[in-house]
Amino acid sequence: MLDKIKRWLSGSHIVMDYKDIYPYIEPYKIRALLAVLITFPVGMMDAIIAWSLKPYMDVVMIEKNLSASSYIPLLIIFFSLLQSGFNYSATYLNAWVGAKISSSLKYSLFKRLMRYEATFFDRNTSGNIQMRFNSDVDSACTGLLNNMKLFTTRIFSSISLISVLLINSWQLAVVAMVVLAGALYPLTTIRKRIKSILGKTVFSGAAIMTHYVEAFNGNRIIASYNLYDRLQKKFSDTLASVFTLSMKMIQRTGILSPMMHFIISIGIAAVIWLGSYLVAHNDLTPGGFVSFITALLLLYQPIKSIGNDYNAMQVSLMAMERVFTLLNESASIVDSPSAKKLEFIKDSICYKNVCFEYAKGKPVLKNINLEIKVGETTALVGNSGGGKTTLVNLLPRFYDIKSGKILIDGHDIRDIELDSLRDQIAIVFQDNFLFAGTIRENIMVGKENATEDELKQAIESSCLTEFIASLDLGVDTEIGERGVLLSGGQKQRVAIARAFLKNATIVILDEATSALDNKSEAIVQEAIENLMKDRTVFVIAHRLSTVRNADKIVVVNHGKIIEIGSHEELINKKGSEYASLYYTQLSS
Repeated sequence: MLDKIKRWLSGSHIVMDYKDIYPYIEPYKIRALLAVLITFPVGMMDAIIAWSLKPYMDVVMIEKNLSASSYIPLLIIFFSLLQSGFNYSATYLNAWVGAKISSSLKYSLFKRLMRYEATFFDRNTSGNIQMRFNSDVDSACTGLLNNMKLFTTRIFSSISLISVLLINSWQLAVVAMVVLAGALYPLTTIRKRIKSILGKTVFSGAAIMTHYVEAFNGNRIIASYNLYDRLQKKFSDTLASVFTLSMKMIQRTGILSPMMHFIISIGIAAVIWLGSYLVAHNDLTPGGFVSFITALLLLYQPIKSIGNDYNAMQVSLMAMERVFTLLNESASIVDSPSAKKLEFIKDSICYKNVCFEYAKGKPVLKNINLEIKVGETTALVGNSGGGKTTLVNLLPRFYDIKSGKILIDGHDIRDIELDSLRDQIAIVFQDNFLFAGTIRENIMVGKENATEDELKQAIESSCLTEFIASLDLGVDTEIGERGVLLSGGQKQRVAIARAFLKNATIVILDEATSALDNKSEAIVQEAIENLMKDRTVFVIAHRLSTVRNADKIVVVNHGKIIEIGSHEELINKKGSEYASLYYTQLSS
């Protein structure tokens, strides 16, 4: 059975090995095999019904022997009922197996999605991710299994019906087979016809999903800027693109079924003409002729629409190909074979000749050299787009450097277990992502098994006590998707609380107060100062007044470190870039 599947996949030119999908089928192989086996009698019973017409016509209608007139119709009803029961069972088992395989594949893809590096999310839209990680799985599993059931049923039905044709008249059977081969030949070109169009269709489908996601997440911006007409126009353009691609797909494949219908009609006409001749010369009985025509119609009828079915099956196969392309992709940021666990940081963090670029040939960081001692607070300042955030994003390996080294206690971070490295780092962003759920659930992201005392301490240290006390449900209050029910300052303090709970050695504060008003900033700044105690801290800030007390201020412009020193050293340095920025802000 596996060899047959392998040959079938190979014949379809699918870029995946049967061994890829077998682990997902293996837990349900008994039911999957049973679903296939049930299609044998479902298909074969068409032939029984067609074959039974020969004795009925010859014995009852021609010879006028009415003794057979009672049991042959009953046999037809019995076999039809049996066929219906088997058909339902096959449909149910296919749906069950398909849903299980689909769930398993989605789980594997979600695990893979969680481990993708930041560059993957930089170059993919939310709609594209939903399409590739969810919709493709449904299309692949449900469509493929449904079409496989249809095809296996028709294969066994065809074999049985062809047997009936041969039993009744080999001459007519030869004509029928020649016509059948001619009708099926166009299917050999269908994959080539649809492959290029299908890729564009998937992309357009992903674009539609992105529109919906943006409409949901950006609803307030849309309302405040009256973007209705603009976004409706963009959505209309995308729909028009999808329509054009759909029509191209119809142009390339829609002719198949009408063409097959025409060829089959020629075959039926030829069989009727030749069959009439054979009956007239007593080479075929009238019952045999009726049985042959019935079997031929049962054989040809599904062939007329098989072009559309085969088209759908190829779409499912291509979706399966895309799914396993994702699963078989190698991650670029992984643990090295000799990676060691990082238990704690005792000495320093060192950037040595670090260079980095997002796009080839466009450097963002150029020969960065920087040493941070454990317990120091280092502020990164400079013009927007200078590379400050990129510099700290390299530390937890959101991206890997192009050249140079980042060392922790003398060990290259690429030789440290990725999970243990990130366990040592807590980050508070400018716009922190909060999960749909309660305040408690979002804070405990920092430590799932935290005690109530630890949770209470984190809430107190992040200046959330008074706010939470004002809520009817307290820490168990639902905050909505992305924390939409909280203010900016409240969201920041929840993010700080989970950083407290994580209790990491290194804290990165990326513009943590820049989007807040003065009152919110004062409260959040107090929470941040609590978080910074006894930790190694990186602070990225545009407001230079917030970094005066940093142990070390690093000015980064155009991907280079321009100067390093304390506030006092840099403010008094002749021609200091920092002093120029500081006094510009002070005067404004």
